[in-house]
Amino acid sequence: MVICVYTEERWTDILAAVDSVRRQSLPALETLLVVDHNERLLHRLTGQYAAERGHGGVRVLANAGPRGLSAGRNTGIAAARGEFVAFLDDDAVAERDWLHHFAAGYDDPGVVAVGGRTLPLWASGRRPAWFPEEFDWVVGCTYRGLPPGRARVRNVLGGNASFRRTAFDAAGGFATGIGRDGDRRPLGCEETELCIRLAGAVPGAVLLIDDRAVIHHKVPAVRERFAYFRSRVYAEGLSKALVAQSVGAGKGLESERRYTSRVLPAGVLRGLRDALLRRPGGAGRAGAIVTGMTLAAGGYALGTLRARRGGAPAFSWGPITPADAPAAEPGAVPEETATAGDGTGAVREEAGTGAVPEEAGTEAVPERTGAVPEESGAGAVSGAGRALPGKAAV
Repeated sequence: MVICVYTEERWTDILAAVDSVRRQSLPALETLLVVDHNERLLHRLTGQYAAERGHGGVRVLANAGPRGLSAGRNTGIAAARGEFVAFLDDDAVAERDWLHHFAAGYDDPGVVAVGGRTLPLWASGRRPAWFPEEFDWVVGCTYRGLPPGRARVRNVLGGNASFRRTAFDAAGGFATGIGRDGDRRPLGCEETELCIRLAGAVPGAVLLIDDRAVIHHKVPAVRERFAYFRSRVYAEGLSKALVAQSVGAGKGLESERRYTSRVLPAGVLRGLRDALLRRPGGAGRAGAIVTGMTLAAGGYALGTLRARRGGAPAFSWGPITPADAPAAEPGAVPEETATAGDGTGAVREEAGTGAVPEEAGTEAVPERTGAVPEESGAGAVSGAGRALPGKAAV
């Protein structure tokens, strides 16, 4: 069980996330807190959980790679001792049966990844009237267009996901250079790129989303604003261009084609209908969908042009080394104080927002997944220890 953290501003959220893992009906084998180059937070968390190492406890690790979410996740994977590795955002809380539903998905040996449903917790207490559910991925949440129940997908969303450890042996870890690092663009899509790469490395592999595996994700006030919405969808286009560069446009945009040709047009029509019926926010939602489509397309076009000219950010992945990442000494004095985001005061993007629309190419899977569709899904993660009795191997 891995939670990547980066700022003391989320201290209360981090403690709540860890507490939600502790309250699982199927307990985790261990919880790893990976701190992204923030010495003060590293030492504070080490002191908080100093007595909780061992089975079912909490280990605090420093990100052993370059700054950013991808390297933090890779650090957690390398240190994990379980057969499966689950990821939870640092500003989210999991419902009690979250890990139970993840574990059930792995009864089928062909399943290599299981994701869940992420619901928004709006800072204002309710969804902004103009904010379309089709774009809930902007704030790291499950969006309108995904099928209900348990369904096969191209990729899971990183902030609410789990993998077999053996998958990372087959395809390497999360690519650095794509994942989040402060508010720097591009933002996200690292889980999309990984899952597509895994599908190529492990033919016949299956990825699922089970909407019974629920987490609740905080949406701060700044992300309820239209300015953030515009910036985020544009950045998604840039990120998708990097994914296409890595895995090819055919695979990189496979799900997005149906999302843009079916899900979004239907959303525009619903918004216009609501406007005609004088329901609050209808015109705003229709306009936001059109704006989002346009900006994402613009970001993708610019990102593709940069890649062709050799100006795209470099990214890489490598094998996950099964060794513990460095942890802080409880009594050590931090050498520096890290600031939130990139030091500018901007809020960093969290996990789970990188995968735009998975609606296309999804396929409903029976409750018991013994008969799995033949199409390939995604990948596999490195077989370390088994779970203790009554413990989830995560």
